[in-house]
Amino acid sequence: MNKFHLISVFEAVASSESFSAGARKIGISPPAATRSVNALEVQLGIKLFIRTTRFVRLTEAGARYLESVQRIMADMEEADAVAVGLNAEPHGHLVVTASVLFGSMFVMPSIAKYLKRFPQMSVSALFIDRIVNLFEEDVDVGIRVGELADSNMNAVLVGHVRRILCASPAYLSQYGTPTQPLDLVNHHIISSKTEVNITDWQFSGQSKNLNLKVTPRLRAMNNDVAIQAALYDLGIVRVMSYQVAEHIAAGKLQIVLRDFEMPSLPVNVLYVNGRQASAKVRSFVDEVVSNLRADERLKH
Repeated sequence: MNKFHLISVFEAVASSESFSAGARKIGISPPAATRSVNALEVQLGIKLFIRTTRFVRLTEAGARYLESVQRIMADMEEADAVAVGLNAEPHGHLVVTASVLFGSMFVMPSIAKYLKRFPQMSVSALFIDRIVNLFEEDVDVGIRVGELADSNMNAVLVGHVRRILCASPAYLSQYGTPTQPLDLVNHHIISSKTEVNITDWQFSGQSKNLNLKVTPRLRAMNNDVAIQAALYDLGIVRVMSYQVAEHIAAGKLQIVLRDFEMPSLPVNVLYVNGRQASAKVRSFVDEVVSNLRADERLKH
């Protein structure tokens, strides 16, 4: 078999951590991908993957080989781009994902700047409140809030946010301001179904973290509705700091239990390694990274 083909199949499988997903990426069948990787392992005389019925993982030798392969393929792509002039003017289509509220507040401005800068580009904005698998769903760039699992993707840290509790001044005037997490049992709670563990709230303590089960008086379908409910003086809501930064600054909402907040969460821009990190992807990543790092709302 052609050595470059074998390497291409290996890189696709390694990046996807799946023979079936890797095969789809390059348009071959899973059995063909398996045969190609087996042939490459025979040629090299090493085992590249640990395979079980549940997962596919690189061996130590496979991980080192992947690094070398991706450098070679990136160099080849760069050479192709220079030859056809793509470095000067990216063109094509990008798929970008983020959560709904973060995407509309922070990512859409970068998309707008990018499209105005590069008229030959088009973008699909996949703003959705679930974790999107970039490999399986053919997404080029993702912006994610929270700790990242181990991945073969590039991750660029652009800021931090906090999970906070807040309420309107009118609500706190009527019902009092909680001074410790256990006070929340006597308050009206607003929850959002897009939040993780919507009724199990975690707080930081001096010796250990405290988990508190809350009973929401109002359950909203998304964070927008939950925040509006808080602005209508209906209770205490738990959201990300960036989601209410403008309301906090305007005095419409007040943060409570600040001393019990959990550590801040990172915000990362993710994109695929190797040959898929094309000029159009890199140019968009440069745009969104620059914009997000300059935003004061992500410096908490």
